[in-house]
Amino acid sequence: MAIPIFYSYRNLWTRRLTTVLTVSGMALVVFVFATILMLAAGLEKTLVSTGSEENVLVIRKGSTSEVMSGIERDKAAILEALPQIAVGPGGQRLVARELVVLITLPKRGGDKPANVTVRGIGGASLLLRPQVRITQGRAPRPGSTEIMVGASIAKRFSGIGLDSNLRFALRDWRIVGVFDAGNTGFSSEIWGDAEQFLQTFRRPVFSSVLFRLRSSSEFPQVRSAIGGDPRLALEAKRENRFYEEQSEMMTLFLRILGYALTTIFSIGAVIGAMITMYSAVASRTSEIGTLRALGFQRRGILAAFLAESLFLGLIGGLVGLGLSSFMQLVTISTMNFQSFAELAFSFTLTPEIVLEAVGFSVLMGLVGGLAPAVRASRMRITDALRAA
Repeated sequence: MAIPIFYSYRNLWTRRLTTVLTVSGMALVVFVFATILMLAAGLEKTLVSTGSEENVLVIRKGSTSEVMSGIERDKAAILEALPQIAVGPGGQRLVARELVVLITLPKRGGDKPANVTVRGIGGASLLLRPQVRITQGRAPRPGSTEIMVGASIAKRFSGIGLDSNLRFALRDWRIVGVFDAGNTGFSSEIWGDAEQFLQTFRRPVFSSVLFRLRSSSEFPQVRSAIGGDPRLALEAKRENRFYEEQSEMMTLFLRILGYALTTIFSIGAVIGAMITMYSAVASRTSEIGTLRALGFQRRGILAAFLAESLFLGLIGGLVGLGLSSFMQLVTISTMNFQSFAELAFSFTLTPEIVLEAVGFSVLMGLVGGLAPAVRASRMRITDALRAA
């Protein structure tokens, strides 16, 4: 004979104080667990959405970032002549030579310095990235010392605004535009003319060449042609795949950190659940004896106490997830380990994180309640009634 499920819920309500304390501990663990996973998911989403499936990014073989890459002018000219490159409005070939360097700027509030990505653009750079929208001002003119800054840069760094001057690389640059690239890494960059940056930073080579294919299906052919040309020593990647790789190291670090911290904190939560359930068993010894005398079997007692513990874990998980969901309103910035540049991104709650967090909270309830439930089910009727 099975014990009605409401019996377990009623007992949790009767012991409201211990129930709230146990649920709070589990909720804290789930909050930490979900928040760190949301941090990793937000970083990954930001970098992956930065690139496009239709664009091809070419860098030097063995380079892990655009900052470490170098493409000479003659090699860039060979790439620009590829027949698979798409043609845009007005017959313009959708290809651009770009330069990427890092500078240090003081952050707003405290003047703490941070690395910022400066991207030299040219050719069809803006056409290749339709997600970039100029929200204030205009695009910099080719051949000038004009620049435009990403929305995240304008918000987080001091002395940056429309029509103001920004000094780096021993020159003053006029900010003529502010652009918003949505939830992508481009919003954390400064853009200007590539040729001007080459001269200013005394760089003899470009960092990358970006182009759009006539057809996405031509990518394997283009990759083989570029990778197999001994004159180039370059490699081609889909732009979205390149930025996905940029997030892998940081994402892995955050996930390992999340699992490690959660494991440590969960020990305390499990002990708390175990103490709560052992206390319930001790205070309900006579009740357990009565249930056994009425004909309820051992497995019914076991199931009832396990149900209480699992319910504690489930409620703790839902409360922790509810609290962590508010973190999606927060935007933070950190240094990307791959590019060593400042990157702003938001916490992202995904269905996978929800399932992992709820599953983990239920597991905590199971582990914390199993031993007390087994103890309750093994009580002999005479011993339980005598203890009363």
